[in-house]
Amino acid sequence: MQQQLDYVLRTVEERGVRFVRMWFTDVLGQLKSFAITPAELENALEEGMTFDGSAIEGYSRVQESDMLAVPDANTFEILPWRGDDAPVARMFCDIHHLSGEPFEGDPRHVLRRNLERAREKGFTFYAGPEMEFFYFQDDRSTEPLDRAGYFDLTEMDMASSLRRQTILTLEAMGIPCEYSHHEIAPSQHEIDLRYTDALTMADNVMTFRIVVKEVARDLGVYATFMPKPIAGAFGSGMHTHLSLFEGDVNAFHDPGDPHGLSKVGKHFIAGLLRHAREITAVTNQTVNSYKRLIVGYEAPVYVCWARNNRSALVRVPLPKRGKESSTRIEYRSPDPACNPYLAFAVMLAAGLKGIEEGYELPNQATNNIYEMTPEERAVEGIGQIPQSLAEAIDVMESSELVAEALGEHVFEYFIRNKREEWAQYKAQVTPWEIDRYLGSL
Repeated sequence: MQQQLDYVLRTVEERGVRFVRMWFTDVLGQLKSFAITPAELENALEEGMTFDGSAIEGYSRVQESDMLAVPDANTFEILPWRGDDAPVARMFCDIHHLSGEPFEGDPRHVLRRNLERAREKGFTFYAGPEMEFFYFQDDRSTEPLDRAGYFDLTEMDMASSLRRQTILTLEAMGIPCEYSHHEIAPSQHEIDLRYTDALTMADNVMTFRIVVKEVARDLGVYATFMPKPIAGAFGSGMHTHLSLFEGDVNAFHDPGDPHGLSKVGKHFIAGLLRHAREITAVTNQTVNSYKRLIVGYEAPVYVCWARNNRSALVRVPLPKRGKESSTRIEYRSPDPACNPYLAFAVMLAAGLKGIEEGYELPNQATNNIYEMTPEERAVEGIGQIPQSLAEAIDVMESSELVAEALGEHVFEYFIRNKREEWAQYKAQVTPWEIDRYLGSL
């Protein structure tokens, strides 16, 4: 640890860093930040920096407002888009009470706590999300930059330059990418982050979102992670690949199984399926999220699993030949508007519950679930994930698993905030209603 602290102090001095930004998130996953000068850096690393927590969504009350932001030296990186004239760096922070105890409302702490539960069982949790998003001309319209489709080669357009510059910026910050391509909808794109441990990945997702937006802004356009900005088009998901390791061994892989999936992997999937409805409010936390989770756009709607069926909620991708030990599962409902710390925490909690309780894995779905009748799905025991934020919150509120995973502070605030969001949405009169009813009623 001291070696990393020394590295940070030395790099700041050698690179002439003028400001170091302290990054953390509120309960909903909005990035928060304040800057310190190099003169304050050593003190910040040793003792943390005091700030007013009562001003942060879901944090403390006014009468107990002072909190500590304790920077994690392992997350130190220079921000490439701030230039070389007056370099700026950033570090993610863990939030503590003034007593030094971790703050129970800090999403990073929520994930750390769940990762510790996994470690106690001998597991390290890895995640690899596929990040989808849209580019638009500005933040006041949904006018696309292109009309291309899935995997279309668009060498001469601005969007390809945007993706390329985004990846170069991410890699300059130590965040490797696996794939990038045009997605199905106009001006929709995907960049897949190379899998790593879940805490690092949650930090990477937060960094990814700001990098995408900064690169777009520099080129005069707007990037959004809104799950469904265009009616009638495909929405943006955050399909997340998950795996557990025991040391260097993939706990999901069993060479003796016909499909290479271990008992641990099967129980983990069973846990995700059994608790999928309960965790959906966290993985899909906005009113708009549920405009994506509908039939007809390859988004998951039904609670089932399959090995090579993209209509399933959980998919087990076929590993490449010679890399059978890379067995993983793909959870397809999350969207990029979620708080990644909380989303990874509840996915892990659901999977661990399946392992602890020895949940039996249901039969995989071999048909196109969208084409099955309700009666056929009922016979197969295939349920449905919540179809609105209101339904998702109702299900979450009765979930002991989610309450335990998030902790009382985050659990209660999250439900209260999302009920308010739904109430505000319900009070709106939309253009669709005007078009549908005004002229005929």
